[in-house]
Amino acid sequence: MFKLLKEIFRTGEATVKYPFAPLHVEKDFRGKPEHDPEQCIACAACTVACPPNAIAMATDTDAGTRTWSIDYGRCIFCARCEEVCPTDAIRLSTDFELAVTTKADLTRQAVFRLARCEACDEPFAAAKEVAYVQDLIDKTAPSANEAARRRRSVATCPACKRARDVATVAALRFDRQPEETR
Repeated sequence: MFKLLKEIFRTGEATVKYPFAPLHVEKDFRGKPEHDPEQCIACAACTVACPPNAIAMATDTDAGTRTWSIDYGRCIFCARCEEVCPTDAIRLSTDFELAVTTKADLTRQAVFRLARCEACDEPFAAAKEVAYVQDLIDKTAPSANEAARRRRSVATCPACKRARDVATVAALRFDRQPEETR
């Protein structure tokens, strides 16, 4: 019996004193996703990649806003949102203590302003997303004229782009028709 007690005192405690002492987590620990609205461009890549649909986006064209939201009660901490985010606006933290008193406390939201189409003035995409793409165009365009053309194209809604493309194709066909009949 004394041998056993001597062995127990020699080995020390095998358990952690959590929650009274902080719990050590590894550097690759996948905890609560932290969203930074300042870096976010509201591109919805995280929404598409989220397996349990914990991340959602709702667009209100009347108000001209897009609302990003995450429900931590549905999140499975898979880190897909962190992997697909082009601006690193979502990072998994080491925070894992998500106990709350009401279910509503598990939801976080961020509201983004929508950009308006240059042709029809209808809201169509997040303004930060349009600005992000236009900055990328400025960095990669071969010439200033090409950059300006691409910037205008990004600032145009899909319906106006289709109408412009149809008009362009119709004009090209009309111009070619006399040559084909010769």
